Amino acid sequence: MRHFRPLFAQYKKEMILGPLVKLIETITELIIPMLVASMIDVGVANRDLNYIFTYGAIVIALNFVGIASAIICQKLAARAAIGVCGGIRLKLFKHINTFSYVELDKYTTASLNNRLTHDVARIQTAIGMFIRMVMRTPFLLLGSVIMAMIIDIKLSLIFLVVAPLVLGVVLIILRATVPLYDRSQKNLDNVSHITKENLQGVRVIRAFNKQEFEEERFKKATKMQEKASTKVATVSSLLNPFTGTIINFAIVAILWFGAIQVDVGGLTQGQIIAFINYLTQISMALVSLANIIIAFIKAINCGKRINEVLDTKSTIISPEKPEVEREPVVIEDNRVEYKNVSFAYGNATKYAVKNLSLVAKAGETIGIIGGTGSGKSSVAYLLTRFYDTTSGAVYVDGVDVREYDLNELRNKVGVVPQKAVLFSGSLRENMRFRKEDATDEEIYEALKLAQAEEFVSELEGGLDYRVQAGGKNFSGGQRQRLTIARALVGKPEILVLDDSASALDFATDAKLREALKTLARKMTIFIVSQRVNSIKNADQIIVLDGGEIVGQGKHEELLESCKVYSEIYASQTK
Repeated sequence: MRHFRPLFAQYKKEMILGPLVKLIETITELIIPMLVASMIDVGVANRDLNYIFTYGAIVIALNFVGIASAIICQKLAARAAIGVCGGIRLKLFKHINTFSYVELDKYTTASLNNRLTHDVARIQTAIGMFIRMVMRTPFLLLGSVIMAMIIDIKLSLIFLVVAPLVLGVVLIILRATVPLYDRSQKNLDNVSHITKENLQGVRVIRAFNKQEFEEERFKKATKMQEKASTKVATVSSLLNPFTGTIINFAIVAILWFGAIQVDVGGLTQGQIIAFINYLTQISMALVSLANIIIAFIKAINCGKRINEVLDTKSTIISPEKPEVEREPVVIEDNRVEYKNVSFAYGNATKYAVKNLSLVAKAGETIGIIGGTGSGKSSVAYLLTRFYDTTSGAVYVDGVDVREYDLNELRNKVGVVPQKAVLFSGSLRENMRFRKEDATDEEIYEALKLAQAEEFVSELEGGLDYRVQAGGKNFSGGQRQRLTIARALVGKPEILVLDDSASALDFATDAKLREALKTLARKMTIFIVSQRVNSIKNADQIIVLDGGEIVGQGKHEELLESCKVYSEIYASQTK
């Protein structure tokens, strides 16, 4: 609750006024049965139409007051519930955006999405019910019992039998459903995960004719969700029949004993009707209480899942006092240095990078090559501090990257990840990710270097062209060139290309490498690639195998001295 308390404080007025207004509606519900009883006992018995019309008008007026109160309370409840949960969503979304790759690896995307949507919606329902029912249910329950006792103390003893029975049924059903809700929620996460995976990989699935396999996989997951949800619904559905049966037997008892009292003149017919109305209100109050408890159990479970995320602190944070005052680097200085760096993912026992040391001077181009799983991308992740080293340190301009403010570090480093991702919006908005106030001239300069200017100039609207989510309206090669251009906008001091030209044809790749040469004196460039052609002209080539450097030098030197490099080269050339 500590995460949500400030949000509730913003809607204190609605959360206080809502129940008070609802209390007015409840009072009208308690008064009306007594008025109806008087209409029957006096108006109907004496055939007094004026009496009936007068009391009927009062009943109608009270109903209008109750309706108005219900509408006002509903509006206040909606405003508070939507406002609080909107704040929770924003808080959760902001917190997720602080996560490093370590935390994002821990939670699945589907699970985080469910917590942002489904779980928050459950909390919203509970808040709305709380405001509408917190005063109404106990007041209606207690008020109905008191009014029934006023009518006849002996007959009201039936309530002392009925109330514990109904409450017992409610508690038994609640105890049975609580663990089922948790299981149902986890199954829903699994269904969402499979759905997302299939939608993202639909082209691969169709290419391999795996539709039936994936349909069967999805069917199994939904079947588990269906079983869990059905079990919850089945158990919950027993509430109304059981309570209804108890109430019906209570009504029979009231009519039986009430009839005896009417015969001896102890009670009137109107009082019996009022008595039944109050019994019905008591049963409704108990069922409402059960629904509130169920809603709160769901909300508490969802709140725990949200709190789990909010309590997870990012392992990659800016230092409290970052080293911000530094002398400008000169061309002879080491721009980037890895010192005895080792790194392992999560709880893995095997290192992805092991005892790696290398130096990149300002203006140098560093090529990193190796087989699949050799640790190439991991080296890039450590430079940008997407992950922290397990041991050793990475230095930029002589300062440990862990001492940098994260914004400052990532302003220095332009990154082009393996997966080229663009976002919905205009092309100009995508190009301004690194520099929000970048001019069109700066953007076109970056597009030209990335070999994207030609096809962008042919787009309808140019930089105003609308990009679909994920950049689906561009080819793979076009997306890669646009992400390279996006990294170049703002002219970073260090550029990391993480296998970001894999979808380019050889001619475009060659032109891109030629263009990058013009930047060599302005920025340090790391090219992570599996293509020898992409890195053979680099000032230094680092050959990785099993996370360790097995070769380091220029292209010609490595052909002679490094077996791994020569084998990669031979596999890619005739």
